[in-house]
Amino acid sequence: MKKGIAILGSTGSIGTQTLDVIEKQNEHFTVEVLTANKNSELLIEQAIKFDPNAVVIADDSKYLQVKEALSHTDIKVFSGYDSISQVVTMDSIDLVVTALVGISGLNPTAQAIRAGKHIGLANKETLVVAGDLITSLAKEHAVNIFPIDSEHSAIFQCLLGEWHNPVEKIYLTASGGPFRGRSLNDLQSVTLKEALNHPNWVMGSKITIDSATLMNKGLEMIEAKWLFNLKPEQVDVIVHPQSIIHSIVQFEDGSMKAQMGLPDMKLPIQFALGYPNRLRSDFPRFNFLDYPTLTFESPDRQTFRCLELANQAMITGGNMPCILNGANEVAVQAFLDEKVHFTAIPDVIEAALSQVPYIEKPSFDDYQTTDEAAREAVRHRIGTKTFQ
Repeated sequence: MKKGIAILGSTGSIGTQTLDVIEKQNEHFTVEVLTANKNSELLIEQAIKFDPNAVVIADDSKYLQVKEALSHTDIKVFSGYDSISQVVTMDSIDLVVTALVGISGLNPTAQAIRAGKHIGLANKETLVVAGDLITSLAKEHAVNIFPIDSEHSAIFQCLLGEWHNPVEKIYLTASGGPFRGRSLNDLQSVTLKEALNHPNWVMGSKITIDSATLMNKGLEMIEAKWLFNLKPEQVDVIVHPQSIIHSIVQFEDGSMKAQMGLPDMKLPIQFALGYPNRLRSDFPRFNFLDYPTLTFESPDRQTFRCLELANQAMITGGNMPCILNGANEVAVQAFLDEKVHFTAIPDVIEAALSQVPYIEKPSFDDYQTTDEAAREAVRHRIGTKTFQ
């Protein structure tokens, strides 16, 4: 039987690539739900092509446009963020791909888990913000969380058949981003265009900036801790500029496993959708002769301070990763809006981490309050200081 797939954030980078995979593998999957934030035009185009059961446009002002465009179909049309959390409970859905950006993915993911839906997780912020609650919820409802990030997919693949063998350490690989090797002084003059020019991956704007600051790798460290039930000291980062080895698992006997492949997000997406089966694909194949040298180096945690801020938040735990994430989202958006310069991003995040009260064992409501406080702290700091 075909798996029914819901894609939350279908008009974004991960969402569109997920639909590419489904189109090629249409004998295995059917699209049940598509959601978008504001991109009503692309949502309409996707809905007409894939004929889902329902679509949601989060922006209420775009509802009539989508409703009228799909009036000749049987597709149900809803609007608003609350509708996203409601449609994920539909009986016809087997797996929910959460490709929403930022903390907006938290509540829909939680609701999908409560409804017994397996999760294809591309929204790392869900586990960064509330990893303890989400993993507990998944255990309670016997739901699998399949990672879609290439690094976490790599770890998952390396652990298959090894669940009984304790992990000594995992290494998340990082390309180093567009500014690898640059000094802090060099970063003072970084432009938005330069920061959005990732050397290996094609991603959305927010995650591309996170890659440039190395915050993306810091968030992935926290996510990996929860996904694979690890201690902070078991999670490390190594820079691998070629992005061929996607991550490494080291076991207690010293043996290491690495998952390799060309940098293509469709690979981990298809693996998550098709698990436990590897589906035949026509993706380009890796050739060792095209990459005669694979190199590795330590990340520069002093120049790229976001990585160390994330590491410390992971070690401290509680609501600190939530503060980190909320502050980072506002800081990155301010950079994308060209309101602050690149090197201000870690400054405002660090200030928020010291300003927002620490809660050792936060509740779901505490996470929401913490997120709002972190965002307000950054907005206030940006509004009262000159960074340009």
